Amino acid sequence: MKIGKAEFLQVDSGEKKVEYLELIYDLIFVYVIGRNNSLLDNVENGFVSGNAFLIYMLCALTIIQIWNFSTFYTNMFGRNRVRDHVFMFINMYLLYYMGEGIRVHWEGYLVQYHVAWAMILVNIGVQYLLELRDPANDANSKTAIKGHAVALLGEAVLVLVSGFLLSRISTVFDMIAILYGVIATWLFTDRYKKEIVDFRHLTERAMLYVVFTFGEMIIAVASYFEDGFDWSTVYFFSMCFLIVVGLFLSYEILYDHVIDRDMNTSGLGYMMIHLLLIFGLNHLSTSLEFMRNTGVELMPKTLLLISSFIMCFGCMLGLLRFARPELKKIRRILIPSLWISTAFIILMIVFREIMRVNIMLTVIYVFTMFSAIYIYNKAGGETGDSD
Repeated sequence: MKIGKAEFLQVDSGEKKVEYLELIYDLIFVYVIGRNNSLLDNVENGFVSGNAFLIYMLCALTIIQIWNFSTFYTNMFGRNRVRDHVFMFINMYLLYYMGEGIRVHWEGYLVQYHVAWAMILVNIGVQYLLELRDPANDANSKTAIKGHAVALLGEAVLVLVSGFLLSRISTVFDMIAILYGVIATWLFTDRYKKEIVDFRHLTERAMLYVVFTFGEMIIAVASYFEDGFDWSTVYFFSMCFLIVVGLFLSYEILYDHVIDRDMNTSGLGYMMIHLLLIFGLNHLSTSLEFMRNTGVELMPKTLLLISSFIMCFGCMLGLLRFARPELKKIRRILIPSLWISTAFIILMIVFREIMRVNIMLTVIYVFTMFSAIYIYNKAGGETGDSD
């Protein structure tokens, strides 16, 4: 049988492609993240209420962890089968119930939220266990399968118990459950996954989630126009748009030109950095909305904005450990980035009472960091070519 060139190349390379189903699955996370971000609209005494912020932090970590668990399963064992579709659509359905349970006063939704969360974990855990029957999986794969199942089902038990506890106790128990999932996954699976993880596919999945997060950020800053159209609104929206563009370009250089997508790695460290990056970008969306909100005190929203940017660029620089061999010298950017960030922090605090200046300084900082990443990438590439 004659094989077309494109089909032949795909078979020969063995590269796993991101499936249409995975993109649809990610869209439900956009909805849930939007629900979670709305918690930060509850401002009391000049800043987000403590209860709302605590629930926001918890739900953000939960959502990102679920996405991470799903992504690793699909990466290692997903084959775009009917079974994969059924399990993924069930998870999408359950995520709606989780999303509806995300509220400031969520005492009446604790059972709904936690039962849905536990069922999602069980769903993914069962998918792993079903892979034990596949004779194509070797001993190394089966050890990783069992490790993931222990992590997922163990966390599911903790989550289910948490749903029937008092609200304050439940919050603490939830954090324990999330930490258990992280530690158990690291201990039981990391050493066995290098040979079965398709790192190229994993980087593409992470990139797409980051892109969706940027989309959510653009939607968030569009709220500036809700109060009418004037030059102040245009100015702040334009500055916010430039910030999103600068962040996107910075990540684009790293993804397209720096990351060694053929690296032999379990991918767990790469995904952990991305989880923090997405967490930081979500914070940033809210920080930009707060810029013109006079109901939020100056110092708290300035510190939230600063910490969000430091987290985002810190994570991007953390991705340099996955740089291509010829670009290792790009790590020299770390010291200049530290000085640039320090200057940014000082200036932001000094000019915190002048939001117009504050947001302009933010744009300058973002494009300075982008320029540094671009210049060091070019210099590293030229050095690598000559060696």
